[in-house]
Amino acid sequence: MKQKLGILDWGIGGLSVYRLVKEKLGAGGVIYFSDTGATPYGKMSRGALVERLNAVIEFLKSKGVTHLVIGCNAASTAIPFLDRAGLTIEGVIESAVEMTAKLAPEKLAVIGGRRTILSGIYRRKFAAEGIPTRQRIAQPLSGLIESGDVSSPELRAASRKILAPVKNASHVLLACTHYPAIIPVLKDFVSARTIFLNPAGALVEKIAAWDLSKTGADCFYTTGGPEEMKTAARNAFGVKIETAERVQI
Repeated sequence: MKQKLGILDWGIGGLSVYRLVKEKLGAGGVIYFSDTGATPYGKMSRGALVERLNAVIEFLKSKGVTHLVIGCNAASTAIPFLDRAGLTIEGVIESAVEMTAKLAPEKLAVIGGRRTILSGIYRRKFAAEGIPTRQRIAQPLSGLIESGDVSSPELRAASRKILAPVKNASHVLLACTHYPAIIPVLKDFVSARTIFLNPAGALVEKIAAWDLSKTGADCFYTTGGPEEMKTAARNAFGVKIETAERVQI
C-alpha cells in the first residue's frame, strides 16, 4: 500500500516544503495542516507543545496519514517526546544540520523562533561537528510572514535588527520554514558574501525514499482562518490553495 503524506506546521511556513514535495516527488493526496489557531509553537512550553502536537497527530492519523513531515523547527524539537505509534515522522532539524555541516561554514549564524533558539538544539548539534554558531531569535518574522507580509517597512526594520549582530556571517541558516519567503529582504542587511541556507531541499531529499502515493487531491486544514491562510500562501510562496477547511483540535 502506498504511503500517505502529511505536512505539519504552525502556519504556512511548511508550504516551502510542500512546494518541493510536489515538484520533486510528485506526491498526491497530501494533507497539509496549519495550526495558527493555537499559540505559536515557538512560544509554547515543551509540555504544552508535546500535548498539542499529539492531538494534531491523532487528527492526521484519522485522515489516513502514515508518514509525517514536521516542517516547523520548534515542533521538530519535540519529536523525541511525541506519540509516534503507527506513524513515521521526519523533522527539519536533522536535515538542516547535515546539509550545513557538509559546507563547513567559516562563520555560521542561525536565526529561528524563540523555542528553537532557546532549546539550544542547533548549537549543540553544530558543536558536535566542530562548528561554532551565533544564534538570533527572529520570532517576529514568522508572524509577519504568516499575515502575508513579505516586504513592509515593519518587516524590514525587524530583519535589520535581528541580523545586525551577525551581518558578517559567512552563512545564515534559516531555522524556520517561513523565512525563505523573505530572503530578498534579508540579503539587504548582511554582507554581500553571506549565503542563506534553506534546509527544505535537504529535507525533501531525505524523504525521497518514502513510497508516497502519487494520486489523490491534496487537502488543506487550518485551526485559524482559511482565507488568511490562502492569502499568506499566495503572497509568501506562490502556492494557490483553492479550499482550506477550518477544524477544531
